[in-house]
Amino acid sequence: MQNQNMGSRNLMILLTLCIIGEVFAVGVFGFACNWGTRSTHPLPPNIVVRLLKENGFDKVKLFEAEPEVLKALAKSGIEVMLGIPNDFLAPLASSVQFAVNWVTHNVSSYITSGVNIRYVAVGNEPFLKTYKDKYLQTTLPALQNIQAALIKAGLGKQVKITVPLNADVYETDTGVPSGGNFRSDIHDLMISIVKFLSINGAPLSINIYPFLSLQSDPHFPKEYAYFGSNSNPIVDGSITYNNVMEANFDTLITALEKNGFPTMPVMIGEMGWPTDGDPSANNENAQRFNQGLFDKIIRKQGTPKRPTLPDVYMFALVDEDAKSIDPGNFERHWGIFNFDGTVKYGLNLGNGRNLVPAKGVRYLARQWCVMSPEANLLDPNFTESVNYACTYADCTSLGYGSSCGMLDARSNASFAFNMYYQTMNQRKDACQFNNLSMITKADPSPGPPSGTKNSSCRFEIMIDLGKHQLARSPSSTITGLGNGLSRIVVITSLFVVSISVLFG
Repeated sequence: MQNQNMGSRNLMILLTLCIIGEVFAVGVFGFACNWGTRSTHPLPPNIVVRLLKENGFDKVKLFEAEPEVLKALAKSGIEVMLGIPNDFLAPLASSVQFAVNWVTHNVSSYITSGVNIRYVAVGNEPFLKTYKDKYLQTTLPALQNIQAALIKAGLGKQVKITVPLNADVYETDTGVPSGGNFRSDIHDLMISIVKFLSINGAPLSINIYPFLSLQSDPHFPKEYAYFGSNSNPIVDGSITYNNVMEANFDTLITALEKNGFPTMPVMIGEMGWPTDGDPSANNENAQRFNQGLFDKIIRKQGTPKRPTLPDVYMFALVDEDAKSIDPGNFERHWGIFNFDGTVKYGLNLGNGRNLVPAKGVRYLARQWCVMSPEANLLDPNFTESVNYACTYADCTSLGYGSSCGMLDARSNASFAFNMYYQTMNQRKDACQFNNLSMITKADPSPGPPSGTKNSSCRFEIMIDLGKHQLARSPSSTITGLGNGLSRIVVITSLFVVSISVLFG
């Protein structure tokens, strides 16, 4: 009997350790990402939160304070960086009371309801040269007033401030990282911002985009944009850089060192690769870059100047079909997931995990608006109808080198008509283009081009925003191992059971 009891105890210990190991293995590598919502048919926030947790994302950056999004994040355990749009910089800079009110309504109230807000990101890349100095006078005062408001709310230690900056705020006059310094026209302002962040124990946040380096310069060495390549290295003294991300980041670190901030904490606020809207933006390139980035994150492999990788916020979680395309058509296609949470391409997340799609997504009826077989391409209303559809819907996939760029004129029109029809929630009158269109239940998405296995050109069906009610069971958080607190409860309970068996 004694041997039997000892065997039972040993079995219990073994089971406990295995389960604990599995629990921790699920969340060993926490990932961070940007969650944008500039979409005509956004995924319901509760579905997105579940998508985040099931794919190991325990940190998220939001670009603005949206009530439904913040409510969905309550008690999820996910750390939140809450953004403030640039349009708010002027009123925040001019009034401490405005900052106090903003913090009260958008930070304090949600922390009280269980949202784990850890950072407030004041502005978004406010010193881009394309803004023509619009935010130079307001960014630092807005940052100072938000900090004062956080202190007044008793959150000065719990919530840190930062300013997400584009990598163009620094440069190198030698072509290598050791020549790094802040841009001459904003040098003094950058030093003031870094000093203020440092005094308040807050990090600098920088956005780095190797894709944009490749996209903007036809002579840029392609392999240097990716990880794991040894071609086209840059030699900087005793250091060899094999990819643009590490060289770019260390240029910033050099700038900080030169100006008296050698240990300044830095986060990478945005980094990713788009999948459409440009010849270099496709699933293959995005998978290659993002897998290399995830591998670095898993290994915590930093740069020569910062051997431990800082937090990197993947850009982005999902596509956004209503984003501005001023920088380029690719702006709407940065997601590692499609707009509806379906997986674009495989990513190994470590521990044998791969990306999993969103669950519980409801769609509009399985029907499409296409060009009628009887319609004539020479119809005088043809061009005007296509232009009208693309004015009010997303046709960025039709551009040169894009996923649907190979379509003929009729299929081009069908794509445009369908995007408008879907964007307008399949209203009957949304498929009436001067007798050029018709509704079909046969999927018009093209097959793979000749000689290839896959086609990423999709004729979409939009999410039905009126039908979403994600079922929740009382045990869902524990069975999914999604909530950090639930994991702790499970572990604690197992230890209690083990101790009872061993010593009870």
